[in-house]
Amino acid sequence: MGQPEKYYDKRQEFFHDFFEKGLPFSEYLATGDAGQQARWKAYALPLSLSEEQRSRLEAFKRQMNVIVLSGIWCGDCSRQGPMLRLIEEAAPVIRLRFVESRPNPELQDELRILGAARVPVVVALSEDFFEVSRFGDRTLHSYRIKASTEFGPACDAGLGNPSSEELRDELSEWISHFERLQLMLRLAPALRGRYKD
Repeated sequence: MGQPEKYYDKRQEFFHDFFEKGLPFSEYLATGDAGQQARWKAYALPLSLSEEQRSRLEAFKRQMNVIVLSGIWCGDCSRQGPMLRLIEEAAPVIRLRFVESRPNPELQDELRILGAARVPVVVALSEDFFEVSRFGDRTLHSYRIKASTEFGPACDAGLGNPSSEELRDELSEWISHFERLQLMLRLAPALRGRYKD
């Protein structure tokens, strides 16, 4: 009997199957009704990358397969999905796939946060479909804003849209998250050995 592999992920096939099942952004968006599509598109309109952000994303070298467990009906998903798509467009090594949560209870169960089935949850995978990171359901910036309006006696109903500045800060946080993952992949011994870099 041979030695076990030094690097492996027992969920490699599981994640690979769900990635293949997932839809690219435009196809996923088309699964929504007219109102849902309009909301996703409205969040995309004010988003743009600075030259510095674009340059950072274009410099990515390692392939990253990304599953977004999502709900086409979900407000947080409609806000963050276009941000993730913008990052994918600027970083050709990122392959993004959206998987609807409710029809996929096995993935939803794997990605529970604080015991709850939440969306969005973003799972970044290496080119071999080894998990690099899972992140959900809101960024730190979003939670800070939520905490500032919900701690104490007053509770925000969450009906207002975030400002352009809030969206810009959230996008920046997502870019930093992906840059961290890219550096993890660039420095991973197995991948450095594979690519001799």
